[in-house]
Parts: sequence; structure tokens; C-alpha cells
Amino acid sequence: MNAVVAPGPSLLVRLGALVDCTRAEGYACITARHEHGAHAVDIDHPCIAIVLRGRKQVRTHAQALEFAPGDLFLIARRCRMDVVNIPDPDSGLYLTVTIPLCEEVLAAARLLWSEPITGRGDDLARLDSADFAPELQHWLASLQAGHYTEARLALAALTVALCRRGHTTMLVPPPARLAMRIRDLIRADPARDWQSQHIETTLGLSGATLRRRLAGEGTGLREIIAAARLACAMDLLYTTDWPVKTVAARVGYRSVASFSRRFSERYGLDPARIGNA
Repeated sequence: MNAVVAPGPSLLVRLGALVDCTRAEGYACITARHEHGAHAVDIDHPCIAIVLRGRKQVRTHAQALEFAPGDLFLIARRCRMDVVNIPDPDSGLYLTVTIPLCEEVLAAARLLWSEPITGRGDDLARLDSADFAPELQHWLASLQAGHYTEARLALAALTVALCRRGHTTMLVPPPARLAMRIRDLIRADPARDWQSQHIETTLGLSGATLRRRLAGEGTGLREIIAAARLACAMDLLYTTDWPVKTVAARVGYRSVASFSRRFSERYGLDPARIGNA
């Protein structure tokens, strides 16, 4: 008879080991060493986050939640939020593992889910990670072994388990938006000197069509490029110990002062405040 691994602190310790995992795919370890807040952070796709150290406060136009170690933070659909990350007072470190639910995982979960899918429900939810210990441990073991197909299947099982709790909003396909496709292109290579002609060629659109469709979505190409680069910068500031100068260069800024100004304007946060450099 196979022994059952008990949930609780052991799960959090094992998840914390991902900081040093060399077989990384599809997750990020978010760290911070100073308390700080950021405004209007866009989350483009469903994902989960598990707080390992410190606390996290989140607010949208409709919800306000606080998370402590062991909490599973579910983002069920695209949303914009204000966040405050507070390091643990003993270690001086804030640490969260974030796991995007990619389209492959969501598509597999849709095939497995045989009940009605609704678009109702909250954008955010707080759950106990211990309730999903078997799925998380399967994902973690597969990831650390380099078995990425099995890791995605474990996430599909986790998604189904979350749907059992009423969070089927995750399975509703997002509306097809040109801005999202362009944002994904930029985020794949943020340092590139992106011009309209590059986007037009990649997507097979004329300049006039590109501008018209983006205007219909209430945005423009320059705005999308800037937002995508700054979102990439946010990821790098949380997941590396690179200085702000290096992060700025990696997302296409030649001037650190210009980057810091734009970042502060976008998020209401000095990029150096995260404190990992």
C-alpha cells in the first residue's frame, strides 16, 4: 500500500525548493525583500499562486483579499489588480510560487470536465493549498524529474479539482483580441526594436487594418508595446537579482532613468523598491 504524503508544511517546504530547481518550466518564484505596493497590475491569463513566506494583499474593483503562507491564490480570468507584498518579519523575504494555467492545460481540463461551464464567479479566490496537495505534489515531482507532459497533466487535474469548487470560469475561452496576440509577441522578445511593420508582417495585416482593429479594442500599438515591456520588467524584478539597469536593458530601454520613470508611472512603484538586486 502506498504511503500518503501528508499535506501542510512539508508541501510548502517542497514548493520552496523550486527556487533552486534547474528543471524549470511554466512557473516562477516571486521574491521581494521590501514591503511595497503596485497599482493596476494586469494578469492576462488564469493562474494560481501559493504564498510560501510573507503576506499578500490584493484588491480589484470588486474584491479585496489577503493571503498568508499556505494559501492558494486563484486568478480565474484576465483582470487588473492592486497588490501589496509584505515580507516575512523573521526571514525578511516574501516568496510566492506562481503557476500559469497555459492553454494546453485549460484545453485538457475542458475535455475532462463534463458538466456545464459558466462565466459566473469571482475573478479571484483564496483556497487552502493543502486541499490540493495530491495534484500539487504530482506536478512538483514531475517537474523536478523533467517530465513536463506529466506536469501539465497534473495541472489539468488541479484545474478540474478547482472547477469542482465552483471555479469553472477558468474554462471559458477568452475573447479573441488582437491586442493580446501582440502583447504575447512583445513579451517573447521585449528587447527588440518593435515597429508596426514587424507586427504587420508577423500577423499578416496591413497597417490600416492593424490600427483600425486596435482602435476598436480601445488601444494602440505604442501603448501595447510599452505595457508588455513593463510587464516583462515586473517579472524580471521579482524573479532575478539583476540590478534595475540590467532589467531595463533586457526589456528594450537604453536609459535607466526613462525606464524607472515609465515603470513608476505605470505601477506607482519605484522598481528598486522590490529590493532583490
